[in-house]
Amino acid sequence: MYFNANDVTSFMAQKEFIDTAIIPLVAIDLTNEKMKQSGAEADFLLSLTAFIEQQFKGRLLVMPPFSYSTTLKDEAMPAQLAAQLHNAGFKHVFFITCDHFWTNSGDEVNVIWLPAIPLESMDKGVKNSILEDQLRQVIPVFSTKWAQI
Repeated sequence: MYFNANDVTSFMAQKEFIDTAIIPLVAIDLTNEKMKQSGAEADFLLSLTAFIEQQFKGRLLVMPPFSYSTTLKDEAMPAQLAAQLHNAGFKHVFFITCDHFWTNSGDEVNVIWLPAIPLESMDKGVKNSILEDQLRQVIPVFSTKWAQI
């Protein structure tokens, strides 16, 4: 499910079954040297979270991406956002990012870091294969946390 009007209505009716929130952390770099890479990372993260949502529909809610520039990085933000989501009833909160910076957020925050894979020039079959490979890396992280209930 996604954080939109239709899915939130379904979420409210099924809240006891949906215990996980996923938040993509998307870096925005508007410098000429890094803008394309930044766009590729955003494309990869949004494609991957959409793929994860398809696989785990009914178990998790994908939140809108948290977008930030390098000057707006706040080390405390993931913990604060995770606390708000836990207070709202989510047992598990995961942040997915291509920005290695967030891996230093501490043990109280679940950050999944993946290197960005440029998807823009791939055909749909190759793209899906890449996303399946990435999903196979993420599933053990989810499973381990889900087992810790």
